[in-house]
Amino acid sequence: MNGLWLVARREIVTRGRTKAFVIGLVVSAVLVGALAFLPRLFSGPDTYTVALVGPQSQALRPALTGTAKDVSVTVREFPDETAASDAVGTGDVDAAVVDGRRVLADGEVDRELGLLLESAHQTVQTQSRLAEAGLDAAKVAQAMRVTPLEQVSVGADTRYAGIRTGLASLLVMVLFFLLIYSSMYVAMGVIEEKGSRIVEILLSSLRPWQLLGGKIVGLGALALANLVVIIVAGLGAAVATGLTADLPPGMTGIVISTLFWFILGYAFFAALAAALGSLVSRQEDANSVLTPMTMLMTITYLVAYFSAVQPGSAVARILSLVPPFSSMVMPVRMAGGEVLAWEIATGAVLMLLATVGTLLLGARIYQRAVLRTGARVKLSEAVR
Repeated sequence: MNGLWLVARREIVTRGRTKAFVIGLVVSAVLVGALAFLPRLFSGPDTYTVALVGPQSQALRPALTGTAKDVSVTVREFPDETAASDAVGTGDVDAAVVDGRRVLADGEVDRELGLLLESAHQTVQTQSRLAEAGLDAAKVAQAMRVTPLEQVSVGADTRYAGIRTGLASLLVMVLFFLLIYSSMYVAMGVIEEKGSRIVEILLSSLRPWQLLGGKIVGLGALALANLVVIIVAGLGAAVATGLTADLPPGMTGIVISTLFWFILGYAFFAALAAALGSLVSRQEDANSVLTPMTMLMTITYLVAYFSAVQPGSAVARILSLVPPFSSMVMPVRMAGGEVLAWEIATGAVLMLLATVGTLLLGARIYQRAVLRTGARVKLSEAVR
């Protein structure tokens, strides 16, 4: 194992210091962190300024300034409708209420602000009519303050359906790009060492499985570090923007399962990439020899993306058990909804067996093909 860890440390130090890896790490963290701020940018302002014109409009002041704690409404008085209209046109105020009957706005009133104005109007009008009828508004309000009905779902909890779908969709993209790029790095490293004949020198003091295993472990550690940084950046941004309250329960399990399934998926595709890469000696031939792997990963990505939208569909449930689709589909299903324990266990066992089998087969192909330079080695010859 000393030889394997020596190669792994070499890969970590060599690749981890490159500008491409560092820049990619920073960019991916910034992009994922920025996604947490998008809802804030497009959700509209939390602070509004409303102009009031006339004594009838002044009655709205208590109702407007006593709105929800996450929304602030500033009230300004204007002498006439003309002044209020000019303020709306210049953007000094978001809307103006004239004589308690009309609302002036530059275009369409913001949806949240419109609801606040309508609610305040209904409250003031109700209190006025109660007073005219000789009723105590406070006692009526107290009598109407009834405990709301308790809602209990007998099926799946849909309160977090939207955020789960978004989380699963984001997870699909992150897993796909990390898996494909890290696997490509493994293949390119194998081809580079074979084409430059460095592999002959390395194998004079190392066994093939040590060289292959060290490369997969080293580059896998970098890919895992990249995934951890993305998760930390995403959760940190969610905390900073207050979105943690909207996250579904069980986020710890989702994060742990994502790391687990990523490791299995990476080991599977990295072994496959190393085996296919050992068949050629030139970087120019890499695309053609890696086409089967990229096609398989693309299909896995498409299935996982479909599963993010329809996590309970028959296709998603079946393919979440079938390797290598399960490496992406299962964590996406777990992020998108509830998954039965036996499904998780079955998918994990099958994926683990498939990964071990791919590692053994990949090591066999690598050992037989990596020293054969020149023309492309046929896969059938390397397997036999």
